[in-house]
Amino acid sequence: MTPTLILAAVPLPFLGELAALFATCVGVAYLCYRLRIVPIVGFLLAGVLIGPGALGAVTDEVLIQQAAEVGVILLLFTIGIEFSLEKLARIRRLIIVGGGLQVVVTVSIVTLALLPVGVELGTAVFTGCLVALSSTAIVLGLLSERRETDTPAGRAALGVVIFQDLAIVLMVLLVPILGGTATSGGEIVWALGKAALVIALVIVLARRVVPPLLDVIARTRRPELFLMAVLALCLGTAWLTGLAGVSLALGAFLAGLLVSESPYSHHALSEVLPLQTVFAAVFFVSIGMLLDPAFLMAYLPWVLGIAVVVLLLKLVVTAGSVLVLRSPVRTAVHSGLALAQIGEFSFVLVIAGATVGLTPAGLGEVGSQGFIAVTVLLMLATPFLVQGAPRLGIWLEARLPIQPVAYVPETEGTFLEDHVVIIGYGPAGRRLAQVLGNTGIPFLVMDLNPHVVEEARAEGINVRFGDAARKLALEDAHIDRAKLLVIATNDHAAAERTISLARDLNPTLQILVRAHFLDQIGPLEAAGADIVVPEELEAAVRLFVLTLQAYMVPQDEVERQVSLIRTDDYAVLRGSIQEAHLMVLQGLDEEGLHTRAVAVRDGSPAANSTLADLALRQRHRLTVLAIRRGKRTIASPDGEFRIEPEDRLVLVGAAEDFAKAAPLFRTGQFDSA
Repeated sequence: MTPTLILAAVPLPFLGELAALFATCVGVAYLCYRLRIVPIVGFLLAGVLIGPGALGAVTDEVLIQQAAEVGVILLLFTIGIEFSLEKLARIRRLIIVGGGLQVVVTVSIVTLALLPVGVELGTAVFTGCLVALSSTAIVLGLLSERRETDTPAGRAALGVVIFQDLAIVLMVLLVPILGGTATSGGEIVWALGKAALVIALVIVLARRVVPPLLDVIARTRRPELFLMAVLALCLGTAWLTGLAGVSLALGAFLAGLLVSESPYSHHALSEVLPLQTVFAAVFFVSIGMLLDPAFLMAYLPWVLGIAVVVLLLKLVVTAGSVLVLRSPVRTAVHSGLALAQIGEFSFVLVIAGATVGLTPAGLGEVGSQGFIAVTVLLMLATPFLVQGAPRLGIWLEARLPIQPVAYVPETEGTFLEDHVVIIGYGPAGRRLAQVLGNTGIPFLVMDLNPHVVEEARAEGINVRFGDAARKLALEDAHIDRAKLLVIATNDHAAAERTISLARDLNPTLQILVRAHFLDQIGPLEAAGADIVVPEELEAAVRLFVLTLQAYMVPQDEVERQVSLIRTDDYAVLRGSIQEAHLMVLQGLDEEGLHTRAVAVRDGSPAANSTLADLALRQRHRLTVLAIRRGKRTIASPDGEFRIEPEDRLVLVGAAEDFAKAAPLFRTGQFDSA
C-alpha cells in the first residue's frame, strides 16, 4: 500500500514552543526599541524568562540549540561577506600576534592563579581555555550593527576572535590529555593538517570557482535561485569544515569569504540578512535559557566577583596584545572591552571536559553553573561596554604615558556625499549618467541585471549590483548622504518599496521616479516620491509638439505652450509639495549640491514646531533660506515661524549635517536603526 502524505495530520510537538519563543522575541525586541536598548540584551533576557529556570515556556532545549547553531553559522557568514581575502591578509599580524598573545597569556594567567589554591594543572589549563575564548557571535554582531567591522577596533577584534576559533581545534584535542585520557601526537597533527587543508581549499575556491558560479546564477535574474545558491555555499562550507574538525563558526566565516570575492557580495548579504536576523535572535535566546535564576540569586556576590575579575583580565590582556602591535590606546581599549566576555564556544569545551571529568576550576556542578552565570552576565554587559568603549579609550589615551599612534583610515572606493543615486541603467538611466558625468556631478548607479552592471563597469561607471528595495543595498550606496534618488526602472511595486525605504533612511532626500501611467502617480507620491514623471503624459506632450510643428507654429510659441501644459498638468497631477524641489533641481552645480528642499510631512517632529524649537543652525548647522507654503514663498523666516505639514524648507548645509538632522523629518514608519 502506497503511503499518503497528509500534511495536516503530521504532529508538530515543538510548534507551540517555537511560537512562544518568537512571540517573546517580538515583545522583547519592541520593548528594547522603545527603551533604546541593544536587542541582544533583550534576547538574552528573553531566554532567561522563558527558560526552564523561570517560566519554563520552552523545554525542548535540543531544538533551540540546533536553531541557535544555524544562527551562529548565518551570522559569521554575513561577517565573512563583509570582508575579503585582501582585508584578511592586511590583519594577519593581528590574527597571529594579537590573537596568539591574547590566548596564550590569558590561559597562562588563569592557570598560575588557580594552581596555588589547590587546583590540578590539567583543570587549571582547562579553565584558562574557557576564559580565553570570547563570543564571536556577540562581538561581530555588535560591530556589524554599529558598522564598526572595518574600523581599527573592529579589525583588531576580528583578528583575535579568528585566532580563538582556530585555537578551539587544538583545545578540543587537548581536553582528553588534560583529563588524563591519552591522545597521540599523530592525532593532533592529523587534525591540524585537516584544518589547514580546508582553509587552503577555501582560498582556492574563492579565487577560481565561486565568482564565476555566482555569475552564472545571477544572470538567470531569479532571486530565489540566487538565495538558495548562497545558502548552499554557506551551510555546505560550514558542514565540510565541521567534518574536518574545524569550528562551524570559522567554516561559516570562510564561506562568507568565498562570496566576498564575487561582484555580487553586497546583494548576497542583503538576501541572507533577514534569515540571519531571525536565527541569530534564537541563538541569543538559547544562551539566556541556560541561566538558572535561582542559582544566580544564591551565589550572586560570588558570581559578580568572578565576572568583574574576568572582565578586567580580558580587557588588560586583549588591550595589551593589541598595543604590542603599536595600535592606538583607544583602539586597544575598544577591542579589549568588546572581547571581555566568555564565548559561546566555551560551552563546547565544557561539554567535552565533562566527558573526561573536567569542570571549571574543579568545582563540579557549582563550577559549571557558575561558569554559565558569569558568561551570561558578561554577555549582557558587552553591548554597554562596547557603547562606552570609545569615550573610555580617549580618556585613557590622554592619561597613560604611551605615545599615541596616528591612524590613517583605510578607504575603499570613492567616498560619496551630495551625490545622485540612479536606480536602473536602461536608456533613461544611461542618458542621465552621461549628463551627470559631463557636468562633474557625483553619482552612483544600481541595477539587478548582471550584463548591464558589467557594461557600466567597463565604461568606468561607479555601479553596484543590488536590489534597491533592500536596506543594505541603499546603505551601500551611501543613501544617508545622497542629495537625489532617481528611479528609472519599470517595476512599479519595487519602486514603491524603494521610495518608502529611502525616504526613511534619508528624509532630506529628493526622489524622482519614472512611471508608465498617470494612475501610478498617487501611490508613488504616497510612498514618498517628490516628483513623478509619467511616460503617458510625456507621450501626449510629444504628440502635441509634433502637431503644432506640422501646422508651422513658430518654435518659440511651441516651447511656450509645452511649458504651460507641463506646468498646469504637473501641478494638478503632482500637487504643490514638489515646487520647492524643482527650484533646487534646476541648479545642480557645485554650489547647489549643498542646497536641498525638504518636504515636511505630517507626523514628523518638524511638523507644528517653530524654527526656534528645531534650532537647525545651532544644533545641525543648517540654514533656512526660504519656506514655501502653498504658492507663497517666505524668505528668511524668524525663529517664531511655526512650520506646518506640507511646508517645504529650502536649506543649505553639508551632507553630513543633513544626515544628522534626518530624525527631524522622519515620520517613524520604519525603524532604520
